[in-house]
Amino acid sequence: MNESFEVIPAVDVQDGEVVQLVQGERGTEKRYGDPVEAAERWIDAGAETLHLIDLDGAFEGERANAEAIDAVVDAVDVPTQLGGGIRTADDATGLLERGVDRVILGTAAVENPELVAEISEAYPESVVVSLDAKDGEVVVEGWTEGAGIAPAEAADRYEGLGAAAILFTNVDVEGRLEGVRTEPVEELVAATDVPIIASGGVATLEDVLALREAGAAAVVVGSALYEGQFTLEEARAALEAGSVD
Repeated sequence: MNESFEVIPAVDVQDGEVVQLVQGERGTEKRYGDPVEAAERWIDAGAETLHLIDLDGAFEGERANAEAIDAVVDAVDVPTQLGGGIRTADDATGLLERGVDRVILGTAAVENPELVAEISEAYPESVVVSLDAKDGEVVVEGWTEGAGIAPAEAADRYEGLGAAAILFTNVDVEGRLEGVRTEPVEELVAATDVPIIASGGVATLEDVLALREAGAAAVVVGSALYEGQFTLEEARAALEAGSVD
């Protein structure tokens, strides 16, 4: 169990607005307004890291919400990790020099694993590899194509290439507010020494505690926070107590 476990709010941006998708599918989005306002709200509530995703970039393969996300990076004073449409070393280094603390590589890392090593050598501890899984298989291109590799096998590969963390999203439960599945997280934790950031399906404080118990280093939470299922303060209290009151 990870005592330093962190709850990281998600600020997913589509068309310049914060949204949450169900199972990553366009057309299912629920909108939550201005990204800077959302980011500041989570920081005021005690967030120590922010998870930023350019959803249009993830689908289109190039960054599409740079202006909105740059505004968030400029407005906050906590570490940020950014993904969505980052496909080259130049894309990544430009963002790191711009002030983003970590870049999240998904499709690019699967298609060109050496990219992880190239960026990590220049900027140690700066690359989070995103492994999104459907039915036990890593998926890419905005969760639309299978990559033919299991998450645990992929995680082992990226550990050797210098990944600072693995962001694991279980697409089967993503955005549905129906609870998490801990088995895939446990398998990943057992397969690699790289910290695992879990994502997908968190609906309750029990889910947060279950992921810490499974060995994750952190969890990214989106819909549950935006829908008021619980607050960051309540999550911190539950983690400190080790149970839900």
